[in-house]
Amino acid sequence: MKPPLQNPETAPDTDCADTDFAQAVLEDSRLTVDVLITSSAWNRLPQAVEVVQRSIAAAAAANPDPGLRNAELSVLLCDDATIAVLNGRWRGQEQPTNVLSFPAPLPDGARLPAGSPSDATPSDKIPLGDIAIAGETLVREADASGKTVPAHLAHLVVHGFLHLMGYDHETDDEAEEMERLERDILARISVADPYAGRDADI
Repeated sequence: MKPPLQNPETAPDTDCADTDFAQAVLEDSRLTVDVLITSSAWNRLPQAVEVVQRSIAAAAAANPDPGLRNAELSVLLCDDATIAVLNGRWRGQEQPTNVLSFPAPLPDGARLPAGSPSDATPSDKIPLGDIAIAGETLVREADASGKTVPAHLAHLVVHGFLHLMGYDHETDDEAEEMERLERDILARISVADPYAGRDADI
């Protein structure tokens, strides 16, 4: 079931410009974010890992779901060739795309490990899933739409994270809800509305 996200107007204030923001949120929630870079296409964005962590932290800060406590996810920053293989294998579309999400299956009923979060060990981590983002497609879309590469990366990360949390955009209502959440989360880290002008490339 999809967890509700807080409205930024009612959620606690967080200074998302603070460089310690991501670390503080992730440590507080014990949410582990593993980022793997496998392509030189990411050389254009040396702060990619920071952008990924800050974007996920913003989404986690907006999300009161206790299932995020002591959870883990991985983000693969790859190239177009790699994501085309994944896209072909899992979606039957053998071509590059910008972002793919692979939610992890969860045991029936349980989102939290037994015991309090302070008693949890690394082996108790709850897997949320994996996100893959293609560097060349990211840069190409950002350039074509007049967005900065970090801003577009933040959007793709948040979009992928919401898919891991059960959100989708198969219907108009689902798309409207997901876009609203993306706008709200991105505003926390000072990223402009990615759907302004309807050129979001998602």
